[in-house]
Amino acid sequence: MKKIIAVLLTVGLCFSAFAAKPKKASKKAAAPAMRVAMVTDSGDITDQSFNQTTYAASKAFCEENNLIFNYYKPAGDSTADRVASINAAIQDDYNVLVLPGFLFAEAIVQTAERNRDITFIGLDVGEFDLMSAAADMGKANWKLPKNVFCAVYAEEIPGYMAGYAAVKEGYKHLGFLGGMAVPAVIRYGFGFVQGANKAAEEMGIADKVTVEYVYGGQFYGDSQIKAAMDVWYKKLGVEVVFACGGGIWTSAADAAKEVGGKVIGVDVDQSAQLNAYAEGMCITSAMKGLGATVKAVLKSIQNGTWSEYSGKVSSLGLVSPTDASLNFVQLPTDTWSMKKFTVKDYEKLVADIFNGKVAVSNDISKAPAVSVKLNMYPNIK
Repeated sequence: MKKIIAVLLTVGLCFSAFAAKPKKASKKAAAPAMRVAMVTDSGDITDQSFNQTTYAASKAFCEENNLIFNYYKPAGDSTADRVASINAAIQDDYNVLVLPGFLFAEAIVQTAERNRDITFIGLDVGEFDLMSAAADMGKANWKLPKNVFCAVYAEEIPGYMAGYAAVKEGYKHLGFLGGMAVPAVIRYGFGFVQGANKAAEEMGIADKVTVEYVYGGQFYGDSQIKAAMDVWYKKLGVEVVFACGGGIWTSAADAAKEVGGKVIGVDVDQSAQLNAYAEGMCITSAMKGLGATVKAVLKSIQNGTWSEYSGKVSSLGLVSPTDASLNFVQLPTDTWSMKKFTVKDYEKLVADIFNGKVAVSNDISKAPAVSVKLNMYPNIK
């Protein structure tokens, strides 16, 4: 009897052990926490331009969302230096990289494919920039990896707004000084001409408005470009110049200062920089919404909607006809010095462009057909 009881107890214990043993729940690996790094194109985060705007927006987003943030400044102004900073950020465990400016095209082509677990956000880096860089590296069939998003902007729209506003403000002799004739600069310039022409036609003064137009052939100012601007301001009687392309604006500002001329800024609100040359020099700036882009894309990574941006180069423009501050291209209403062209006028123009009542062409194959006098010159250099 004792043996039978012992056997039954043993069998019961074994069955209980088997029956009571639960299956382990499979655990899905948690996504790594966002660690955001911004790399400057080579300059400082106090450049009052792309670097500073991108840094401020990235830092603010991370602080608001309790995310780790840092920035890296390359040792020099070369692709090798930018790649070194990207690699340093990755080695320091940053997994989201914000890269402002077309100069990052080569660095993105070099580093994105071999770092598929890192998210790259290129600001103002276009398909032209990327494919040109890839071709130079012998990668003719290169495609943008899924871990990369690049934003470009509909520059023709803020260019149009600036030209339209300048003529509405009362300026009749305008100039466009571009850096190099790359697509973004051309879109700015052709948009500017279209806007000036539209305003002149509405006012019935197309025969009295002139636009001078030239590319410097480089993205920085120097004595030769300043001399050309001296001719425009002093001899031709140009009143305001839209200076577009890196640091080439310094030559326009140097020339404008000597005669009380005006300048229109580009990419970011340049009022502080230009007004440092002379009070009221900057009448407005044709801006790209770098901060809005940074916020939107970082938010998409955070909330799991990165697929909206993954592997794309997107042209960003107007997204709201009623709230101009939400748009990715705009004029800075808080700092402009214009009096005749009002914020109400600007808001109407934004709505008209958004709704298609006003058409702005992005065709850069040829100069726009206009009623105003358009003088186009050979490159200065």
